[in-house]
Amino acid sequence: MRKVIHTRFAPSPTGELHLGGAWTALASWTLARSTGGRFTVRMEDLDGPRTIVGAAAQILDDLRWLGLDWDEGPDVGGPHAPYVQSARSEHYERALATLREAQLLYRCDCSRAEIARIASAPHEGEAAYPGLCRDRDPRRTMKRPPAWRVRVGDRVVSFVDELRGPQTEDLQVEAGDFVLKRGDGLYAYQLAVVVDDAAMAISQVVRGDDLLASTARQIFLYETLSLPVPRFLHVPLVISPEGERLAKRNSMVTISGIRKAGVDASAVIGKLAHGLGLRTSDAPVAASELIGDAIPWRWPTQPWRAPTAW
Repeated sequence: MRKVIHTRFAPSPTGELHLGGAWTALASWTLARSTGGRFTVRMEDLDGPRTIVGAAAQILDDLRWLGLDWDEGPDVGGPHAPYVQSARSEHYERALATLREAQLLYRCDCSRAEIARIASAPHEGEAAYPGLCRDRDPRRTMKRPPAWRVRVGDRVVSFVDELRGPQTEDLQVEAGDFVLKRGDGLYAYQLAVVVDDAAMAISQVVRGDDLLASTARQIFLYETLSLPVPRFLHVPLVISPEGERLAKRNSMVTISGIRKAGVDASAVIGKLAHGLGLRTSDAPVAASELIGDAIPWRWPTQPWRAPTAW
């Protein structure tokens, strides 16, 4: 008998729910429901300037249309409310205070250009931070509003992704001391996601493999803050029929666009389920019929191409 788990889907309301988000939500939901576990929806709206009014409500409506339900979320509440990151600042500040008391935080007024000139080992498209401000006088005059960075020290993180297998990362080499709060006051994803997943008792993180590279930093924070570390499973991304990154301007890759075209939800679920290895065919199927079929080690590791027709 499989262990009961608690998963989540945490979209950013910066646009409509597209097939990639629906794919990840279905994977996470099916895994939870197949174990009799819990499923939470959380809105990651920390980047206020990019948040679109009405997007969160549309995402929730699209998830319901697909047949996915949740035990905790922005609309239904739950024991770990609020389920909107912009309302959780006090939780992030407490975590920062803990790290500050442990003398693990320092202010950094470096620009990206300064870092790039000196750093090496690009990480996720950016250079690893070379520690320019690590030992500088914190009372000095700052060139710009400073960010807060965490000291990672000589730390190598190893973990097993349930789909990708063993992973190891030398944090100092690959990332360096990373930002937890930006100079403009916005909390970094790395901090918020760790604090929230721990507070909401998420035991299994299911998300796209574009976030695999950030997992070691998050495990470092879990352990440094003495928080329980969840298991991780990174599913492959959904790409366009041409093999490119999904473009939301194409209405047929957004769930609302597919709905407006008159496609039935069962047709969408059928194709997504087939792509995930939950079904041997892509015939229409209700999400509820997939419960019991979630066997992660059979899931694909290569990107899934969105269909050209429904």
